[in-house]
Amino acid sequence: MAEIEKVRCLIIGSGPAGYTAAIYAARANLSPVLYEGILPGGQLTTTTEIENFPGYPNGISGPEMMEDIRKQAIRFGTDIRLGMATKAVLKPNHNIITIDGEKQIEATTVIISTGASAKYLGLDDEKKYAGMGVSACATCDGFFYRKKTVIVVGGGDTACEDALYLSRMCAKVYLAVRKDKLRASNVMKERVINNEKIEILYKHEVIGLDGGNGVESALLLKNRGEANQEEYSIPVDGLFLAIGHHPNSGLFAEYLDLDAEGYIKTKGATAQTNIPGVYAAGDVADPSYRQAITAAASGCKAAKDAERYLLANGL
Repeated sequence: MAEIEKVRCLIIGSGPAGYTAAIYAARANLSPVLYEGILPGGQLTTTTEIENFPGYPNGISGPEMMEDIRKQAIRFGTDIRLGMATKAVLKPNHNIITIDGEKQIEATTVIISTGASAKYLGLDDEKKYAGMGVSACATCDGFFYRKKTVIVVGGGDTACEDALYLSRMCAKVYLAVRKDKLRASNVMKERVINNEKIEILYKHEVIGLDGGNGVESALLLKNRGEANQEEYSIPVDGLFLAIGHHPNSGLFAEYLDLDAEGYIKTKGATAQTNIPGVYAAGDVADPSYRQAITAAASGCKAAKDAERYLLANGL
């Protein structure tokens, strides 16, 4: 049996939260080891351009920004490795993480930054037009649709919030709702209904996209019962998904406190989970904001919390 590697600080995940945690942990001489997971750089590597992250006045592509942060983590001594955590046993000062089903690491502190994955409709066209008209983040990509027409999918508060946000810059916003009513709060409903730029399409589903180098139209299914269905296309420049996210927390569910949606619970303003020495940062613990800047900030907090924990316990 292979010998178990022992580390003081193990970081699982490599988005803004993981890389930032690595920067702070490395500068604090915690000798962090970071495993990048299935998508090195995280969800931002699928974003074409970022214009709202401080320090990039002219904007930057998602992959470029994540590579910049990654290089900064390496500069301070982070041991960044390819690999995915496949099993976890979490106990105070004795966390055993299995990588790729083989290698085992015993970590005194663990920072979980595995992110959250946006829910998609499951259409082949979503993959075809990824970064070319399909987005799951209105605040990230809405700016690129100024004076254009877009369609938002969803019927809850997030969908309404996205539609309202997009209406401030887009010429027209469709809101496709599968049911005959919105699930959103009354306040959000009223704002959407009273917004002249937003047209709500009740009992509608997006079943396809079409275009050349980008989205040019959406194929809709109007469903008023099995005997009364209609398919038709409308011209749109972009599709925004607002049907929720899956926090990537399943690996740790046996040990950590999660909320009803599966997000890891942290204590107060810290990144501390219910297990001493185990911290959560970024979208895996953030059901509200899910922004690169908030993820990076929480990575900083997690590393500082880990540093204080090790010092306080003489570890």
